[in-house]
Amino acid sequence: MTTRQVAITIIAPVPGASVDALEATLSRIAPDPANGPIPFGKLEGVHFARLVLMPNSDGAGSASPRSLALLLDCDAPQRTRLRQLVGAAGPGLDEVFQHCDGYPSRDARTPESRLAYLRAHVAPTAACYVNTIGRTVAQVRQESLLREEIEQFLDRPEHEWPGKSARQARAAIQQFIRGREDLRWARKPVPAPGLLYRAREAAHFAAGALLLLAFSPFVVIGALPYLFVLRQRERSDSARRLTPSDAHIAELAAVEDLLPQNQFTAVGDLKPGAFRLYTAVAVLWLVNFGARHIFNHANLAGVKTIHAARWVFLDGRRRMVFVSNYDGSLENYMDDFIDKVSWGLNAVFSNGVDYPRTNWLIRDGAKDEQAFKSHIRSRQAPTQVWYTAYGHLTALNIENNARIRAGLSGPMDEAAAVAWLRRL
Repeated sequence: MTTRQVAITIIAPVPGASVDALEATLSRIAPDPANGPIPFGKLEGVHFARLVLMPNSDGAGSASPRSLALLLDCDAPQRTRLRQLVGAAGPGLDEVFQHCDGYPSRDARTPESRLAYLRAHVAPTAACYVNTIGRTVAQVRQESLLREEIEQFLDRPEHEWPGKSARQARAAIQQFIRGREDLRWARKPVPAPGLLYRAREAAHFAAGALLLLAFSPFVVIGALPYLFVLRQRERSDSARRLTPSDAHIAELAAVEDLLPQNQFTAVGDLKPGAFRLYTAVAVLWLVNFGARHIFNHANLAGVKTIHAARWVFLDGRRRMVFVSNYDGSLENYMDDFIDKVSWGLNAVFSNGVDYPRTNWLIRDGAKDEQAFKSHIRSRQAPTQVWYTAYGHLTALNIENNARIRAGLSGPMDEAAAVAWLRRL
C-alpha cells in the first residue's frame, strides 16, 4: 500500500510582547531538534520539520503581526501525525506555543485542547512537491542501511572478487541478504501501489483534466485581455533592486551548509489586487497538479536536488511563504533553477512585490541572475529550528539506494549486473 506524504503547516500569531521570549525558546531547541522539547526524531514518519518565526510584512501590504510557523513534511495521514505530535510532545508544544495568541491556558492544557489548537491553525497548502511520492522515512533509512551492509560485505578480506563475473558477485550479495534475518525486507522490491491508491490518483488526474478542459474556452476568450493587463502591470509594478544587509546574510549563513542537505524559507508580500492573486492561485494549482501526477519521482523539470517544497498563502492571501529542503549550497540551488526552469520561477514568484521585472509572465525575471539572487536573499527568513530525518543523504543517494534494493530481485544479464554493481 502506497502512503502519500503530507505537508502540514501550522501558523499561529505571536503578540509583539512575546517575540523575544519565543526567540529565546527556539534558540534553546535549535541545537538538537531531534531530541528537544518537541522531539522530531522520535515522531514516526517525519521527514523534515522546522519552526520559523515569520517576519512582519515588508510594508507593501497591510501590516501583519509576527507569527510562528510549524512545518512538517511527513508520511500520511495528517490526522495521525498531529495526534502523535500531541501525544509525544505535549509539554514541548506548551513551551513553544504558549507565546502564541489563543493557546490554551496552563490549567486548560490537555491533549484534546492542544490538538484542537493545532487543527484550528492549520493553513492549507497551495502547492506541494515531494521528491518521490510514497517513499517513507522507514524506507529511506532501511535502504541506506542496506547499502552500508552490502558494502561492508563486499569489503570483507576473505572475498576474492577478481575473476568473478558481475552476475556471480550479485548472486553472492543475494545469498548474503538471504542469510540476514534483519534484512529480510530487502528480499523483495517495494510493493507496487495498490488498486485503491491507483484509482484515487486516476480519479484526481481525471478531475483535474476535466477542470482544465471546462475552463479552456474561457482561457481562449480571455487570453488577449489577460495578456494586455499583464503587460501593463509588468511595466508599472514595483521592481526595486533589493540588497540584503550584511547582518541578514550572516544570520542566514549561520544555519546553512551544516549538512549535505539545506533548508530554505522565504516570505514575501503579493502584489496588490485580484489580478496578481488569481494569477498566483492558478499557477500554483498547475504546479501542484504537475508535482502530483507528472514530476513525482526524483525530478522536477530537470532539478533533482529537492527533497520537499511547498507554497502557502498567509494573512488572507496577502503574503506567501515558500519553504524547501534541498541538497547542496543555496548558490547551486538557485543556479540549478535559473538554468533549467527560470520560466517556472517567474510564473510563480513574479506575483510577489519587487520581483525582478518579467516579460509575458515567464520571460526575463530570474534571468537577471544577480537581481534574482539578491531578491531571494532579501526575502529569505532565518529558519530557527530545522530537523531532517536523514541529513547525511542527498536526493541522489536516496534514489541510488532504492535502485540498489530493486536490483536484488528479478533476473539480470551480465551488462545489467555490471551497471547495478557500479551503484555500490
